[in-house]
Amino acid sequence: MMSVVGAQPFIKPMQPSPSVSPGIQRRHTLPASEVRPLNTQDAISVFEIEREAFISVSGDCPLHLDEVRHFLTLCPELSMGWFEEGRLVAFIIGSLWDQDKLTTEALTLHKPRGSTLHIHVLAVHRTFRQQGKGPILMWRYLQYLRCLPNVRRAVLMCEDFLVPFYRKSGFKVVGRCAITVANLTFTEMSYPISGHAYMRRNSEAIRFPQHPLTLPLTKTDEQVDV
Repeated sequence: MMSVVGAQPFIKPMQPSPSVSPGIQRRHTLPASEVRPLNTQDAISVFEIEREAFISVSGDCPLHLDEVRHFLTLCPELSMGWFEEGRLVAFIIGSLWDQDKLTTEALTLHKPRGSTLHIHVLAVHRTFRQQGKGPILMWRYLQYLRCLPNVRRAVLMCEDFLVPFYRKSGFKVVGRCAITVANLTFTEMSYPISGHAYMRRNSEAIRFPQHPLTLPLTKTDEQVDV
């Protein structure tokens, strides 16, 4: 499993909040929005979102529940979840791969020494679609990958109608994917991972050395559309 303790993504140390009278403090401590790695306790929420998003369109899910748990056990640091007041609203799950092209084995294997990040799935809860959350989460995920020294590129496979969506995030078409699922065929796309992670203008999210991916979301992020 890759170590990310040394990876220093992009969170500016949070300024201490001004003292607030106990009488007007929030009744809970859940942040309004946060992005963090997923864990096996999130698996059911992940699968429920994924099942609703994919089965009605494709008839199957990229990852079944046991496969979600599998990857969140092997490489949770390669996942990212967006939470609103503790509720999962969007997520990405990835694993490492060690070949130039995706093969059927890439659907279930994690290759810790690989330099290719295989993005298995990006999904957004139906209540939160058409709000720009998918592109925002992908942007943050790709920036995070820049902080992992062994990762050289990100790849994914998608149905043809999703190619324009991923192109907007900077992915380029590699060609027809060798993997087929039932009658479905896919396009393989790739994104080069190079340079340093950077923040958006006016974003307060810059770096956090001890807890990778725990990113408080900013108004700038939430205003981006799909």
